[in-house]
Amino acid sequence: MFVDIPLRVISWQIIDLPCKRMVIGAATICKSLVIFRHCLQHFSTLPLVSSSQTLEQAVKAAVESKDYKQISELLISSKEPCQNPNPFSFLSTFSQSRRIQIIDDILQSFIPLRPRSRPKIAYACLLSYTLQSPRPLPLALAIIQRTLRSGCVPAPQMHLFLSSVWMNHRCQSRSVSDILLEMQSIGYHPDCGTCNYLISSLCAVDQHAEAVKVLKGMGRAGCIPDLESYGTVIGAMSTIRRTADAVEMMKEMVAKVGLMPRQGTIVKVAAALRANRETWKAVELIEFLDREGCPVGFESYEAVVDGCLERREYILAAKVVMGMTKKGFIPYIRVRQKVVEGLASVGEEKLACIVRQRFVELRS
Repeated sequence: MFVDIPLRVISWQIIDLPCKRMVIGAATICKSLVIFRHCLQHFSTLPLVSSSQTLEQAVKAAVESKDYKQISELLISSKEPCQNPNPFSFLSTFSQSRRIQIIDDILQSFIPLRPRSRPKIAYACLLSYTLQSPRPLPLALAIIQRTLRSGCVPAPQMHLFLSSVWMNHRCQSRSVSDILLEMQSIGYHPDCGTCNYLISSLCAVDQHAEAVKVLKGMGRAGCIPDLESYGTVIGAMSTIRRTADAVEMMKEMVAKVGLMPRQGTIVKVAAALRANRETWKAVELIEFLDREGCPVGFESYEAVVDGCLERREYILAAKVVMGMTKKGFIPYIRVRQKVVEGLASVGEEKLACIVRQRFVELRS
């Protein structure tokens, strides 16, 4: 009736329990032991790090035995900090080519794991180690690619490390496409996800000019910029109010690349133009997007109209408002009143009547 279970496994369950809880029915004991046996079968499959073995030594042993899938479980089950010291630090004793081969084997072994995010800690440790190694690229980009494809996102501090590494490489007068294409030398290919993460990293540390260069160099590396590529750069430029560059990038993505900007991106540019009091540029941008067939949302129109009213450009405000109504958007009553009253105040009573009539037609 009884299963032989090592005392070290069950002692934590029974130590210091009152005697009356130990004297229970035989049926209950049998049921509990069956549950224990099931738990033992589950935990026996997990790699454990003994007290005399450090996490780094355990990972090294897994590498030496080429049991790479075990590495993910080691890092998940370990209570040791995974960054200090980094469990992959022992790789520094290998040659560069051997180190790349090992890390590639580890990355490939993680692909069939489910859920895909299971090696998240391992990816983070590998990326941290690689970015701080003597020759981080292109291997770091390959790790980022595998991390993103697993549905995970590198830790925020990796933006700083990656940007620093990238700028150091660029200081050697190497082109964006050349650095990206180096990934092919280790069996990987640059893609939009990896490039977009690089762009966001550069923008996060205010390297906007370099981010633009990466965006423009992506095509030569075989990956065409997408909405995320342009949106990240335009959004970053809008945040620091570099409106001329933001508008230029938006026009490029629409007219040359044929991409429709997201509503959030348009709103950011419109808000930046309003903050800079660049009323005419804002109206011109909205008109450009309309001509190109890009949908412009209510929030973007609202930002442009508010900018016109703040600058007392009532005729421009009326022009934008009429454009809104053609799209089925009805301005807030506060805006409607300000536009009509503003037109009347500058002697544009006729235009004010036309605008008011338009609101009546819309039953507003």
